[in-house]
Amino acid sequence: MDPIISISHDLVLKVLRPCEAGVLFSLVQKNRAHLREWLPWVDSTRSPVDTRKFLEMSYGGFLHGAGFNFGIRHHGGLVGLVGFHGFDMANRITSLGYWLSEDACGKGIMREAVAGCVQYAFSDRGMNRVYVRCATNNFRSKRIPESLGFTHEGTQREAEWLYDHFVDLDVYSVLAAEWDGSIAT
Repeated sequence: MDPIISISHDLVLKVLRPCEAGVLFSLVQKNRAHLREWLPWVDSTRSPVDTRKFLEMSYGGFLHGAGFNFGIRHHGGLVGLVGFHGFDMANRITSLGYWLSEDACGKGIMREAVAGCVQYAFSDRGMNRVYVRCATNNFRSKRIPESLGFTHEGTQREAEWLYDHFVDLDVYSVLAAEWDGSIAT
């Protein structure tokens, strides 16, 4: 059974399946300019077929214990994604990536979604360390780990190619022993 993380009565995280490619592609289309500012994959997502391939890979990752994505559902509608890039079982480390539709920003949705994923990583997947990397100038994205008590570990210089230039990435992490799930509320 696919995991469902119920954050509140109006916020739920659910593993996305390939059959939801049309809905996800529509959300990306509607938010293309908003997402493109910080996400390097937007231009290569040209059709529902591209999105279906992504979801097939993601759902396959879920089935095989690798990286996968949760759809963020607010009041029943899909408003973004939060996902694990993979699970390093030998070192018990995982990393998260996330994005939200423009109209869902500024409501605390992503903070709660990331907190739910961190809790899932520690309690359900046995991870010891969760980290995120955010573009240095992406202040909205950086506020998420900062508000959840993650430690800023440093900056990776020119760590990501964003269409026509490199961007620096700030690295934030939290350890299982440091995590206080109540900070999310």
